[in-house]
Amino acid sequence: MRKPLVVALCALALAGAGAAPAVASAPSPTGADTATDAAPTTLTDVVNGVAGTAADALSGLTAPREGAANFAGAVSLSNCSGSVVRMPGSAADDPALVLTNGHCLESGFPAPGQVLVDRASSRTFGLLNSSGSKVATLRADRLVYATMTDTDAAIYRLGTTYARIRSAYGIDPLTLSATRPAAGASISVVSGYWKRIYTCSVDGFVHRLKEGNWTWKDSVRYTSACDTIGGTSGSPVVDGATGQVVAVNNTGNEDGERCTVNNPCEVDENGAVTVRRGVNYAQQTHLFPACFGVDNKLDLSASGCAVPKP
Repeated sequence: MRKPLVVALCALALAGAGAAPAVASAPSPTGADTATDAAPTTLTDVVNGVAGTAADALSGLTAPREGAANFAGAVSLSNCSGSVVRMPGSAADDPALVLTNGHCLESGFPAPGQVLVDRASSRTFGLLNSSGSKVATLRADRLVYATMTDTDAAIYRLGTTYARIRSAYGIDPLTLSATRPAAGASISVVSGYWKRIYTCSVDGFVHRLKEGNWTWKDSVRYTSACDTIGGTSGSPVVDGATGQVVAVNNTGNEDGERCTVNNPCEVDENGAVTVRRGVNYAQQTHLFPACFGVDNKLDLSASGCAVPKP
């Protein structure tokens, strides 16, 4: 899992801020959303507030190149990144969905084997336009699905529709691909938290990716150009050829440790373990479209729905 404050000191220096550097820490699912007006009251809230300032400082430094992937539809969370997404069969008047990581939940990390479905939520998200400027605060009314078992994903339902978002802000959702990405495919990791885009290729796929107590299946391994940092958790991984989301960014091996938190290891079909320091990973999302039907309703019993179930 990624920590949100890895480059906060650099960003604050660029912004000319005089605050002391914050110590990097794991994303705090219980910290207040930065979109609210409440003043920080705990150490975690203060840290998240400093990170938000740092992210804003970076926003003018990382605008996408012409012709490259852009930020339209990306969102920022209090501790992570995410995106407004639609399924291939979603309609314009369906309630909009937001995709991020399971480890980005405001309620804490799901335990191994735990799957959360249809929970109340009032999580807020900062909606970005193509240049990375925040144009709106969107609010969820439900956590539709979340887990850190086999994959690391969370899907929220917003209290508005795709059509209303487009009418108000001119922004369309990203489409989740129903097919897996190909090795060698050009991809972009679009971080709404840092307002930064990483472009690289799919280096390959990992049979099992183990980090702490969690294990993920068939993970995407990036080539070195996607040197993602803390706060990029939950970013959509966009296929360069189709413009569709094929994965959700979630982790990387930071220190070369073996299978520890923030240091995932690869485990092959024979149980052999490989540690790749500095290499980063994502979880494929092609299994989700089969699990959503009319009105963007989750149906875990639907034919072809193969995501983990409660």
